[in-house]
Amino acid sequence: MKNSFEPTKLALVRILQILEQYSDFDHPLKQQDIIDYLYKDYGIVIERKAVGRNLSLLKEAGYDIASDRRGSYLAERLFDDSELRMLIDGVLASRHITAKHSKELIERLCSLSNKYFRSHVKNIWSVNEWSKTDNQALFYNIEIIDTAIEKKKQIAFSYNKYGADKKLHKTSDQRVTPYQMILRNQRYYLIACNEKWKNLGHYRLDRITDIRLTDEPATPLRSLPGHESGIDYKEYATSLPYMFTDKPEHVEFLADPVIIDQIVDWFGDNARIQSCGDKLKVFVKASPNAMEYWAMQYLNFVEILSPASLRSRIAANLEAAREKYN
Repeated sequence: MKNSFEPTKLALVRILQILEQYSDFDHPLKQQDIIDYLYKDYGIVIERKAVGRNLSLLKEAGYDIASDRRGSYLAERLFDDSELRMLIDGVLASRHITAKHSKELIERLCSLSNKYFRSHVKNIWSVNEWSKTDNQALFYNIEIIDTAIEKKKQIAFSYNKYGADKKLHKTSDQRVTPYQMILRNQRYYLIACNEKWKNLGHYRLDRITDIRLTDEPATPLRSLPGHESGIDYKEYATSLPYMFTDKPEHVEFLADPVIIDQIVDWFGDNARIQSCGDKLKVFVKASPNAMEYWAMQYLNFVEILSPASLRSRIAANLEAAREKYN
């Protein structure tokens, strides 16, 4: 028993909680079931008529409680089970959330359904097996960055990289004006003005530690060269598939139709595609550094046509690789 002899006036709230925890279409509760749970979980003793009155009150208050010959159950929740599964899978696959915090978030998501849903969510126990960041400060970082954007202030932080020991090590102190956080390749990035160099940079949120809000006013985005009209963040993200910071250029390449899904996944509406014999000719505006990396990844299916400098770099990579593996 969770709490002996709670006052009867709490029965209305407790009945709602019992319906949330124990009921659904496949598991309706008879009034006697509710009476038993009230006593077992909360130490509340009420009559059957009182259960009926409280159920009616909850329905009048707008709760979607269905009743039939089998009993009563909560017919609609904030999220249905399929939506919760999708959210849980998203948390589980998010590399920027620590294993500990992932487990806590999944527990909270499970609490939005009933006990029957929880029994089917096995992956909550395997969260430690996934590749996750070790940085415990991620959500605090997000909170400080949101505050800085709202108050138009700069932030300062330590930026870190992983060493051979698989631990984060400080590499620099940074002071920036934050503009936007975006999710790319299952990582959170901060787009910000580097106050030392007065240019736009990208910072992995899970690599940021010791963050603090400063009193220094933000540098307006439109004051940065090349960004007088601001940023189209959707176009910006698709033009930087690996979040390199070099200036996007027009890139043309041939691709096998078999990877059309990957092209759309990476570049979205930013890609213009046309047929070219048995190939596809694709036009994108993207970071040359990122495109070099991307084209090497899809080497068997892609041929860069222009710019010539990018094509030459990939040819040099292939020659170096041939010598290495010869």
